[in-house]
Amino acid sequence: MPRKRSVREAEVRGRRVLVRADFNVPQESGGRIADDRRIREALPTLELLKRAGARTILLSHLGRPGGQRNPKWSLAPVAERLATYLGQPVPLLGEIVGPSVEARVREMHDGEFVLLENLRFDPGEEANDTAFARALAALGELFVEEAFGTVHRAHASTVGVPTLLPAYAGLLVEKEVESLGKLVDGAERPFVALLGGAKVKDKLPLLRSLPGRVDRILLGGALAFPFLAAEGADLGATEVEKGLDAALKEFLARAEALGTLVILPEDLLVERPGNPTAEAATAREVPSGAIARDIGPRTRDRFYVHLSDSRTVFWNGPLGLAEDPRFSPGTREVLAGLETIPGYHVCAGGDSARIAEELGVVGAFQYVSTGGGAALEFLEGAELPGLAVIPDAPG
Repeated sequence: MPRKRSVREAEVRGRRVLVRADFNVPQESGGRIADDRRIREALPTLELLKRAGARTILLSHLGRPGGQRNPKWSLAPVAERLATYLGQPVPLLGEIVGPSVEARVREMHDGEFVLLENLRFDPGEEANDTAFARALAALGELFVEEAFGTVHRAHASTVGVPTLLPAYAGLLVEKEVESLGKLVDGAERPFVALLGGAKVKDKLPLLRSLPGRVDRILLGGALAFPFLAAEGADLGATEVEKGLDAALKEFLARAEALGTLVILPEDLLVERPGNPTAEAATAREVPSGAIARDIGPRTRDRFYVHLSDSRTVFWNGPLGLAEDPRFSPGTREVLAGLETIPGYHVCAGGDSARIAEELGVVGAFQYVSTGGGAALEFLEGAELPGLAVIPDAPG
C-alpha cells in the first residue's frame, strides 16, 4: 500500500490540529480504565505535536451510547489519564461542537490540548452527517488520523472531516499500515494463519481472502465447530453456528484448489454438567450433554508442529474460552510455543491483544495491532474509507 502523507510532514506550529484518536478503552465498574494501551499508543503523535507547538483538539468515541448523552460513556477518565501521561492538563470540554467549544478552542496556546466529549453522543457521528462533520472541521485547520481501529468506519470524524481539511496520518496509523502491510505484500513463507474466536459468519470475509495467500490455516475455538459438524462430528451439547454449509464447502474447496491446508482440532476440552474440571474428548465425539470449550492436548501438539517451520504467523481469536482458567491452556500453550519459533508474528483484535496480555504470552508477537475489525478488513484487502481519504505521500 502506498505510504500516506505523514503528520511528520505537516507544519503545525500555532495551528489548531484535530486528532482523531482511538480512546475506546475497556472500563471497569465506576468508569475506571482497565487497559489504557490505546491511550499509550497515541502518545508519540501527541508528544510530537506538543513539541512542534500545535494546538491539539482530540476527538474520540467510547462505547456505544447510540447517539445519546450518557455519563457512563464520558471521556472524563481518559482526560485524566492523558493529563498524567502528558504532564499537563487536558481539559474535557462538555460539548462536542457549538459556540462554547469554538470559544474555548480560540483561547488555546501552542502546545496545549483539549479533548472533546464522546463523539458518539451525537447521532451525526455514526451517520457521517455533513453538518456535524463541518462543525467539527470548523474547530481546526489540519486533521490527523490516529485511530486505526476506526478507519474501516465511514463516520463523520473519520471520513467527513478529512475531506474538509488537509489530512495526515498519525504515527500509530503509519506503524499499523507498515506492520500489517508485511502480511499483505510479500510475506515470508511458510505463512500460517492461527484463527479462533466465536462466529464463522463474522470471519468469512477474512477466511475467503486467505487461500493461496497463506500455506496453512489452523482453526480453534468456536470458529472450528461448524467445520467439525460439517464433517459429521457429534459435538454433544455444544452450540454450533447454523446455515453455513454452502459457505464452508466453498471455502474448503477453494483452499484445496489453491494448496492451502486447513487444520481442525483432533481433540477438545469439554465441560460436563456437574463436573468442575475440564475433560478431554475426541473432536469427533463429544459426550452427550457436554460442551466443547477449548482445543485439547493432541491438537495443541499438532498446531505447534504446523507452526514450527513457519516464517510468518497471523493470530486472531482465542482457541478456547480463555478467560476461564480451565479452558485457557489451548491458547496459552500454543502461543507460548509460538514464542520459541523465529519469524514475524502479528496479533490483531482487541480481545486477542487483551488475552495475550492476561496469559503472559504477548512476547510471542513482533507486532500487536490496535485494530480489530479494521485490521481484519485491511488483511482482507478491503479499501478502508478512513485511510482512502488521506492523500498519499508525495513521490
